[in-house]
Amino acid sequence: MNPELIQFKKQRELGEILSVTFKFLRQNFKEAGKIFIKIVGPVFLLLIAAVTYYSWSTLGTSFFANGLEGSDFILSFGLMMLAYLLYVSTMTGTVYHIILSYINNQGSIDPSEVGSGMKADFGKLLLLTFISWILIFAGTIAFIIPGIYIAVPLSLSTAIMVFRRESVLESIYSSFRLVKDNWWMTFATLLCIGLIVYLISLVFQLPAIFYMLFRAFTVASEGSASDPSELLGTGYLYINVFTSTIQYIIYTITPIGVAFVYFNLNEKQNFTGTYETIQNLGNNN
Repeated sequence: MNPELIQFKKQRELGEILSVTFKFLRQNFKEAGKIFIKIVGPVFLLLIAAVTYYSWSTLGTSFFANGLEGSDFILSFGLMMLAYLLYVSTMTGTVYHIILSYINNQGSIDPSEVGSGMKADFGKLLLLTFISWILIFAGTIAFIIPGIYIAVPLSLSTAIMVFRRESVLESIYSSFRLVKDNWWMTFATLLCIGLIVYLISLVFQLPAIFYMLFRAFTVASEGSASDPSELLGTGYLYINVFTSTIQYIIYTITPIGVAFVYFNLNEKQNFTGTYETIQNLGNNN
């Protein structure tokens, strides 16, 4: 029995967006997961390697003993941010292309469509993500609030680029235009999605928290609390890398929710799904 087809092009309330996000994930986890591993897997491994190097160079036992080497920090942090940029661009683009294939094929996902779509859009995805980060960073420096304001529409820009087949600059412009009259509703929805994803990921941070508490108690009981480096070490490095790996996987839930937010706003503004439904009824008659 085939699962119920999820209609993306329709208006939804906040609760519906949250529930249908996880419904889509449950229905397509295996099929989409194979595509995700093939396309995003190499970049994901690169990110984990960069996170491991960064953790080792900044949170290792030599951090407090020898001081933080400026060159090591700049190199490890730069590599991690570059790897994270590649991962976010590839991950969000792949998720949106999976959804686009799902829509175009009435509930089926064609791996070849997703692959060809990512090959065509990868450069634009990378550039759009980088520009969005720069704009949000610049806005955050300007008293934080501008950063929050522009982060809401820019969070939809990648979805707009994939689903509307627009250029980088057109996607940025369209994102502000789409959110213009629904900023607060969009902000609240994205905030709820972000909180849910954070709470899920927080569960996997517990081992690192318990390890730090255990190490703090052990160091204090041994009378070596004056040396902060005793709180860190190889054990924390392994746990930190493991929790980071799980968190980056969990973050893939976010673009699914953002896709439903986009289609909700697009339907309110353009009634695309409504027109398609009417047209299909006419063709059937």
